Formats: sequence, structure tokens, C-alpha cells
Amino acid sequence: MIDLTTEYLGLSLKNPLIASAFPRNAELAFAQTLESAGVGAIVLPSLFEEAIIHEQQTMSRFVYEQETGFPESANFLPQAHDFEHTLDKYLDSIRQLKEHLSIPVIASLNGDTNEGWLDYAKELELAGADALELNIYHIAADGSEPARDVEQRYCEIVARITAEVDIPVAIKIGSQFSSPAHFALQLQQSGAAGIVIFNRFYLPDIDIDNREVVPDIQLSQPWESLLRIRWAAILSHQLSIPVSVTGGFHQYQDTAKAILVGAQTIQLCSAIIRQGPYAIETILKHLRLWMNQHEYASLNQIRGSMSQKNAADPSAYERANYVKVMDSYQAADGVWR
Repeated sequence: MIDLTTEYLGLSLKNPLIASAFPRNAELAFAQTLESAGVGAIVLPSLFEEAIIHEQQTMSRFVYEQETGFPESANFLPQAHDFEHTLDKYLDSIRQLKEHLSIPVIASLNGDTNEGWLDYAKELELAGADALELNIYHIAADGSEPARDVEQRYCEIVARITAEVDIPVAIKIGSQFSSPAHFALQLQQSGAAGIVIFNRFYLPDIDIDNREVVPDIQLSQPWESLLRIRWAAILSHQLSIPVSVTGGFHQYQDTAKAILVGAQTIQLCSAIIRQGPYAIETILKHLRLWMNQHEYASLNQIRGSMSQKNAADPSAYERANYVKVMDSYQAADGVWR
């Protein structure tokens, strides 16, 4: 029997596949389908700080500050208890999923200010979330803000959140830091129980006819997993907390590579969107077949065996890889050389 059990954030998972943050993960029927397909844990869609702030401002304007000029008409104004707030819906989703699922449910917070995180983290814990994933979606666009201040903001948020809650807290980061390894160690020292690499910042597009900046959603492609695999190989032996990879993982081969370099879990989103929840079942089936073919009994037997620390050629994860790629390039036949 192939053993796929995995420990992540102090939680026991039946396998390393996690359904990454996706709006439908909060729907009970969809979450149950994910569980039936074999997923090890679910990350709920992010609770956005901006959405709650906008909702609060709208509520204040239309309920608490509206003046009709006719006292007898006041009863026709909407009452605060008639509204189902975003936060309330999110907390209800956690309670419902925890009641009906046997797998861990991880809440996700997406914000950019210290205050926004602190106000909601404890409520997510009280609602029953098994862990919390912080998704700091910050674009360092201010040229006057030095890199150390950007990193310090992340560390302060992690430190303040972990001081407020007792559940484990993972931090999801982007790849655009000058020294990701040093930054990851700082986050670990600030109290993070896990690192999730890497956030995919959706890039705006340009409508050249109307000259407008427009949103554009592109699902991940398998080649994107290689960036995560490289950094999991580099980080896994330097950190004492688990590394989870997300972005570009669509097949069992991607999953196997991530485990080999030391990743503890693999988060899937685009694969589920494209193929449905049973993409998980397919990946797990072929992962077991591959492990059986190579006579591996458990993930612990192979996890990290090809990390930078354990690789036959550690430099392959750094500059040496660039040199080898350039040297190995062969132009196609008929192309001018």
C-alpha cells in the first residue's frame, strides 16, 4: 500500500494535494466533490479586506447616514439586520464545511494593511478554520519605498496575526523579492508556520482601441511550475517550516517533482478549473503508479531527495543551470545561424 499521508501546518492530510483558493471551494456541494475526488485539504477563497471596507462604507451611507426628510418614512429604510455581510457569509461557510467535511479547511485572508488582518483573523479561528493562509497582494510600485520596508511589512503582519490566533498561519508570497531565501527565513522567524510559493499576480491588459487598462485572467500553464520547483528545492532544506507550492501544477509529474525537491504540499487551482475536481483523482492515481513502479512506499521516502542540499549537482538550481541551457541550445534545421 502506497502511503501518501502528509503533515502540513501541524495538520494530518491523507495526501499532499490541496485545493487552492477558488470561489467555488466555499460551496458545500463542490467541496464535498473535491473531498470525494481525494483532495487532502481545502483553502477557501480569499476574504478581501477591500470588499469588507466597501461594504461597511455602503452600509453606513445607506442605512446609518441616510436622511429622507420625512420621519414617518424612516421605517422604509433598510435595516442593518436585513443584510448578509461578506464576513458573516464567510464565517457561515467555514462552519458548514467543518460540519460536513472530514478534511482540513484552511481560511484565506487577502489584504494590505495591518488593521485589516487583525480585525478578522480571530473570527476565522473562532468559526472553526483549521489554519489560516495570509495572501498579501501588494505591488511595490512606490519608488520611494525601499525593499527592506516591503519585506518588513510582511513580517509585521505575520507577527501580529500569529500573536492573535492559536491556529497555524501560512504566508503566501510572490516571487519578486531580491532575496527570497532570506525573506522566507525572516517570515519563519516572525511566526509563519508555512510558506506558500508563489502567488500569481494577475497582470492587467491594455485595450488598444479604447485605451483602457482592463483586467485579464489567465489560468496557469505547466511550465510555470518550474519556478516553484526550483525555489522549493532551495528553500526546503533551509527552513524548518513546510513549503507548499502553487501555480502550474496540473499533472502527476509536476507533483512528483515538487515532492522530490522537498515541497510538503501541492496546491491546485487551474487544473481543477480546466478538468473538474476529479483531476485530483487522476493525479493521485498516476502518482501511486509511478511510486509503485519505482518501488517507493511513501512520500517521506522520497521527499527532499533532490533538494539543492541533496542533489548530485547543487549548482544546477543556480547559475550553472543557465550556463548548461545556453550551451545545449540547438537551432532548428534551416534557421540562420
